[in-house]
Amino acid sequence: MRRHPRRGEAGREVTAPTERGAEIGRRIGVGLMYGLWKPRVLGSWKVPATGPVIFAVNHSHNIDGPMVIGVAPRASHFLVKKEAFVGPLGPFMRAVGQVEVDRSTADRTAVTRALDILKGGGVLGIFPEGSRGEGDFAALRAGLAYFAVRGGAPIVPVAVLGSSEKSGRLIKALPPLRSRVDVVFGDPFDAGDGSGRRTRKALDEATERIQKQLAAHLDDARRLTGR
Repeated sequence: MRRHPRRGEAGREVTAPTERGAEIGRRIGVGLMYGLWKPRVLGSWKVPATGPVIFAVNHSHNIDGPMVIGVAPRASHFLVKKEAFVGPLGPFMRAVGQVEVDRSTADRTAVTRALDILKGGGVLGIFPEGSRGEGDFAALRAGLAYFAVRGGAPIVPVAVLGSSEKSGRLIKALPPLRSRVDVVFGDPFDAGDGSGRRTRKALDEATERIQKQLAAHLDDARRLTGR
């Protein structure tokens, strides 16, 4: 993937996420997620083996992103709020291919990097609800539709269940150690209507289609896992 240097807040050069970095992140995630919890992964075979893909993940706990990174069959780059890139965690997250996003403005750098990931045939992870909440896909932002239509990438719905059911005894901010977390991958689908339109109306219509697909997948995942 091409690298696009830019200057960071302190004047240092920051490079674009790479597939190599994302693969390193995936391998670290495998060790951490399977070492700390007991992920049960369903439907991972549905993820296209090659080409651009968008993971649309529900978001009810902070470990949802790392969990998907660790259990997915392909390395992935997630759009992550810039507030998470603090201290030593910031350089680490950039090194393992994650994309910093400033949610207070139209972050063109993040948009360009996300589209470059898809253009290069990579996997882009998005929390379409915008922030952590109930994790039920009830309210989606238009960003997911934009990236899917503009990037020409199918969407794979991903339901993470069990991460927010209980708090751990040792670390209250995390699920209990060795508890089961279910990750259910759904069938890939196209967000657009086939016309190639990118108007506001077309994106609004695509967002409605996406919301129905994601909600249906979440219902199926709950029935399948009993959660």
